[in-house]
Amino acid sequence: MSTQGWVCALIMTTTTVAGTKESLSMQVSPAMSFAPANLMIRAKVEPDAANREMEVIAQSDDFYRSSAIQLEGDRAPRTVTFEFRSLPSGEYQVTAVVVGIDGQQRALARSSVHVIESGASR
Repeated sequence: MSTQGWVCALIMTTTTVAGTKESLSMQVSPAMSFAPANLMIRAKVEPDAANREMEVIAQSDDFYRSSAIQLEGDRAPRTVTFEFRSLPSGEYQVTAVVVGIDGQQRALARSSVHVIESGASR
């Protein structure tokens, strides 16, 4: 793939955020890497007394990994970091979800990640 193609692919892997008043944002790095990949996910959440849990999911057609932590409402940290190690090749949808007291989703953020098969794994 040419340099222009790589740049274009990187631009297309931006994080999208959906939630009340953008109360959740997420950065995933690297957006593109070789397998096995280690992803660092940094989620920023606005403290709110109703926040009780955050779950982060990395999912491709052939692989699924998730991690969840409890949030202590408005006393929770604003930034939470997750690390997913050794992800195999694939197109991943990374999703962060904040769940409230009532068990309902309060905020959602998504990002796409591309993990390329390395020559060593062929």
